Amino acid sequence: MLPHLTDVVVDAVRLVGSTIRIHAHPHRSEARCPKCDTPSSRVHSRYRRRPADTTIGARPVVLVLTVRRFFCLNTDCKAITFAEQIAGLTRRCARRTTVLDAVLEAIGLAMAGRAGARLAARLGMTVGRDTLLRTVRAIPDRPIGATPVLGIDDFAVRRGHVYGTVIVDLTTSRPIDLLPDRTSETVAAWLREHPGAEVVCRDRAGAYAEAVRVGAPNAVQVADRWHLWHNLVGAVEDTVVRHRADLRPPTEPVDPGEVVTDTTANEIDCGTSTTNAEWPDGRLITRTRERHATVQQLVSNGMTISAISRKLSLDRKTVRRFARAHDVDELLTTTRIAGPTLLSEHETYLRDRFAAGCTDATRLTAEITDRGYRGSAKTVRRFLAPLRVAHRTRPAPPPAPSARQVAGWLTSRPERLTDADSRRLTDILERSPALTALREHVRGFAEIMAERRGLELISWMTSIDATGSPALRSFAAGLRRDLDAVTAGLTLEHNSGPVEGHVNRIKMLKRQMYGRANLDLLRKRVVHLE
Repeated sequence: MLPHLTDVVVDAVRLVGSTIRIHAHPHRSEARCPKCDTPSSRVHSRYRRRPADTTIGARPVVLVLTVRRFFCLNTDCKAITFAEQIAGLTRRCARRTTVLDAVLEAIGLAMAGRAGARLAARLGMTVGRDTLLRTVRAIPDRPIGATPVLGIDDFAVRRGHVYGTVIVDLTTSRPIDLLPDRTSETVAAWLREHPGAEVVCRDRAGAYAEAVRVGAPNAVQVADRWHLWHNLVGAVEDTVVRHRADLRPPTEPVDPGEVVTDTTANEIDCGTSTTNAEWPDGRLITRTRERHATVQQLVSNGMTISAISRKLSLDRKTVRRFARAHDVDELLTTTRIAGPTLLSEHETYLRDRFAAGCTDATRLTAEITDRGYRGSAKTVRRFLAPLRVAHRTRPAPPPAPSARQVAGWLTSRPERLTDADSRRLTDILERSPALTALREHVRGFAEIMAERRGLELISWMTSIDATGSPALRSFAAGLRRDLDAVTAGLTLEHNSGPVEGHVNRIKMLKRQMYGRANLDLLRKRVVHLE
């Protein structure tokens, strides 16, 4: 026999198809009138009820109960007859036992409509998703007693458009109510209807501060420490952005005159001399040696200069120069000395300007034209070409960290930073006195918050007014506007951590409900789901 069938006598158990039918009748000889509570043993009639019950081995169970209707013996009672109910098993007009209703309530609270219906079907209980939602909505509300420590925060019903308020009993860390909006009037009205709040934890929203002042004027308001720290991190990031030039490591200027440039082609083709005693074994040198060997071989075979020029697709003067050179070094180092060019007296100026970051050939041409240059921009562009090659092949400096990274380093515990991050932060602080002062201010606030020394907040804000950045001074001004709650938040042990956890839980429940998250149904799941 099932444990909840102890108040009935089982007459028979039959298997009809896949359904188990249990025939039973109550074993008590009398019943009490539900209106006047008068006991009666005078039977009016009998009839059968077939409520569904919990499953046995994933098989549906139906109770076939033979119940009686009694006469009410109290002549002053309005009820003439009444049907008996089995305590803990049946209710008036119910088609399910109270045990099955409790199981379906648990499934509906945990899984909502569609998912709950699928789970119930696997367990042998056939129920529709709408029935599950109606079952959840029918759960009676728990009475809200005295709640000395409350937590209040908002949540999104429809993000960006509609917001509600969740109220949490921080003594038990359980949500006790959901409000349809986050206005101060609604929250204040709720606090007046449920007096007894001694401490109210909230975020920095002004509407909640006003609501507590009106609805629970004797309660101590506590600004949540996480929100205080979050606001400080925002001020730190704004300060770092203001000094982002200090984040870039200094770069050493490269002297273009010291860079080996590939000007060999111009010197060979134009017959100019070079002072390099040793030539790098590059592509141009390799090609020159191969051509010299080929021309010498064809000359030894008796071919003329014109024939070699046609065969190799080279100019006759180039072939003649290769044929006359007995050694390839004669091609790489000539005896003629190049004379001055139009750019000779401007080369130093161009190299210095290129090293300073001005790489635009048109702009540089205009600058040296004002200094007396009479050549073309094409000549300047040819002069800058090897400098650009050297600039591109120079190893790139390491990228500067972002302002958010540096703000994270400044607001993290030093022992939680990696060695690499600690070194980079140290390098930045050595270059930036402003960020060094910022770090000291952050550490001071962190010590006040971690050690609950809220009474020292006034002196900290005074130092911010004297040496703090504009963003930190703005942060301190916001603290002064809510000084009592901030001081309590940095002194008392209470915080809004459980409230934030329930806000995240509400997000999960909303996603699980597939758009059926009307506030009444959402409230039932938030308040009653264990």
